[in-house]
Amino acid sequence: MLPRQTLLEGSHHPLELEGLVDLAEQALRTWEPVWSPFLDGAIRDEATERLQGLSELQLGSWGGYPNAERQRLLLQRRELGSLELGSREQGTPELGSRELGSLELGGLELAGNFLFDPAEATDFQQALIAFGLSPGSLGDLWLRGDRGAQGLILASEAPRLDGAALLVRSVAVQVELRPVEALQLPVARQPRRFNSVEASLRLDAVASVGFGVSRSRMAQLIKAGQVRLNWLPVTSPSRELVCGDRIQLQGKGEVRLETATLTKRERWRVELERC
Repeated sequence: MLPRQTLLEGSHHPLELEGLVDLAEQALRTWEPVWSPFLDGAIRDEATERLQGLSELQLGSWGGYPNAERQRLLLQRRELGSLELGSREQGTPELGSRELGSLELGGLELAGNFLFDPAEATDFQQALIAFGLSPGSLGDLWLRGDRGAQGLILASEAPRLDGAALLVRSVAVQVELRPVEALQLPVARQPRRFNSVEASLRLDAVASVGFGVSRSRMAQLIKAGQVRLNWLPVTSPSRELVCGDRIQLQGKGEVRLETATLTKRERWRVELERC
């Protein structure tokens, strides 16, 4: 048995982490690899930090394509082979065809005319959950301009959706199944480091530079709850950052504040990494 109490102590996501501990114990007991449901980055990061130190257990991670934000953890006995957890920067774990074959993902096409009522990926996610899908069955969803969205789902849940009609905001959406290889997957982002000089270390100032959008637009996104700081919701554009802080924007990846140095003119020279 794993040291459950120690693993769960002080967890920010105790219910989700307890479920992952159950899966870890199953993998160790049966000697069979086990995939978790899809996990948000905050839960995946915490679970990885707490579980990867267990001598008998090995972890892998994959979300269907490089840089996927929602991913599934693969838990297995260390004796079964060598795996490396897919890093946030690269998103490409060293998993063999056997492990990836057992992932069993399906693709979704969610078609509708959003020209006059633009939607965000979270709107599609909420509509699918309202339809009856569990959050853990849904991978990433990404927009297709004003034509709707595409996304990933557990293959076991996909048949329930084929041909379904949903309402996303005010728009009627038709759902069709697609093979994952037929989707137009998001372009893989390569890690990029760059420098900038900013008047402050406010969240909106640093994030606007990191993600390449105007500061006013970034402030709107933060107030709308679409930005996370270290995977936690944040709605204050004036939040001051410190070195090591990670900013997540759905569909746009992550920006990390690597260094911040005060100049003679009392401005901040920052080094950022975007992945």
